[in-house]
Amino acid sequence: MSHPIEHLASAEAQDSPLTPLSSRFNRFKRWALALLAAVVAAAGLALLLLPVHEVRAQARPELRIGYQKSASLFVLQKAQGTLEKKLSPLGFGVKWVEFPAGPQLLEGLNVGAVDVGYVGEAPPIFAQAAGAQFVYFGFDPAAPRAEAILVTKDSPIKSVADLKGKKVALNKGSNVHYLLVKQLEKHGLKLTDIQPVYLAPADGRAAFESKNVDAWVIWDPFQAAAEKATGARVLADGTGGVVNNYQYYLGARDFVTKNPKVVEALFADSVEQGIWLKKNLRQAAELIAPLQGLPVEVVEIALQRYEFNVKPITPTVAADQQKIADTFFDLKLIPKAIRVSEAVVVSQP
Repeated sequence: MSHPIEHLASAEAQDSPLTPLSSRFNRFKRWALALLAAVVAAAGLALLLLPVHEVRAQARPELRIGYQKSASLFVLQKAQGTLEKKLSPLGFGVKWVEFPAGPQLLEGLNVGAVDVGYVGEAPPIFAQAAGAQFVYFGFDPAAPRAEAILVTKDSPIKSVADLKGKKVALNKGSNVHYLLVKQLEKHGLKLTDIQPVYLAPADGRAAFESKNVDAWVIWDPFQAAAEKATGARVLADGTGGVVNNYQYYLGARDFVTKNPKVVEALFADSVEQGIWLKKNLRQAAELIAPLQGLPVEVVEIALQRYEFNVKPITPTVAADQQKIADTFFDLKLIPKAIRVSEAVVVSQP
């Protein structure tokens, strides 16, 4: 198939010296316009093709963070955009991915939907026992007051020992699972001595308020919300050496080991924002509360119970996590024994 320019060039070549000047000019103009159109079309095609490679080459990598609304420090960092500023000089962006709870976050990490996440003690143990691939690379200090066994304000239950034969709601596989086990143990009971009712936080609160269960084991800020709104009474928490209630930073092994500067920036921003938060509890609560859908007073109470000062995993902390894993295996809550140390990528003396 011949090109339009060829037809015009052929017509131009057939002009004789006797062809009127205006006619020859018009033909030349048409030929020039056609040539220009062809050049533009070719350039456009080139532009369409080139960006595909350029976008791929220039796409900025992202730190994909899995978080829960109850993770107040991450919620604050997301709202303030401080981590984005820390990572920008490294050429990294940030993508925040919300999960309803720790087990779902671990699944997201396992399938590659996120690079790092922040959860309590129990979810990674269940996940590792199920074969999930991740590593521990940081932890926040103990927060034993930030989880508790609650009873209603008019409940006749006065001690954990009184829970024998009672219905106790909790989120299976979460930190509070271990708290319940250790508190029962402290009072001469086993998990089989009560009736566990496994419910997510929202359903747990509904069952608790309607008195379909006798007690509810929950963490902050949901714990503080129930105390504030319903007058719920703390039957027992993790204080007194019962549990530490550490919070862990987890990540994909390849990402964590290949991006030490990104991890350093995440730690630095978390420490800085944690210090600011503890010094400005009310102001921090006012920023976080709307995003968590909770009253400012409730968030402020919850923030008082947590410590925010992330550090690399130590052998002592890893050993404490191993005790939880061994307990869960003994209780047949996980299908096999695990070695937590195999999932620790950063260890300091």
